[in-house]
Amino acid sequence: MDYLYAAVAVLAAYLLGSLSFAVIVSRVLGLSDPRSYGSHNPGATNVLRSGHKGAAVATLLLDGLKGWLPVVLIKWFGKDYGLDDGTLAAAGFAAFMGHLFPVFFKFKGGKGVATAAGVLLGINWLLGLATLGTWVIVAYFSRYSSVAALVSAAFAPLFYMMGDRLVWYSERSILLAIFVM
Repeated sequence: MDYLYAAVAVLAAYLLGSLSFAVIVSRVLGLSDPRSYGSHNPGATNVLRSGHKGAAVATLLLDGLKGWLPVVLIKWFGKDYGLDDGTLAAAGFAAFMGHLFPVFFKFKGGKGVATAAGVLLGINWLLGLATLGTWVIVAYFSRYSSVAALVSAAFAPLFYMMGDRLVWYSERSILLAIFVM
């Protein structure tokens, strides 16, 4: 594997993850900075507290996209550059960490729920849907996004392992990244 390509891919994923779409969408639409009210967290749930559902949906989709895009690009084009599952896992994790600690916003980011969902959808769409389904069910009954995120995060590695009994032997780096997220 060419380590320069891997390093560039991971750095690019982190920088993409560092784009705080809650702040960007709010600024574009002339809304208050989501870090100034509610949970003071730049995420879709806090943007929803502004009362602008369209801004919250845009934030949710863009935050998910920034997790999905680096993973899918490496899946589609990485083999030509010697990028393997380890790079895919590292890039997904880097996008997630970029959301949590964005270089462009003084390292104060969101909780990473939508970005992690995007990463999981990029790794395997069934894994992503199972995890998102868990989030929706728990959020519906608990009425707390944070509780739904914690339960979904706990179930994501289990869903991944259920998808392939031999996954631990074949894709350890991806499984470890999911456990950490």
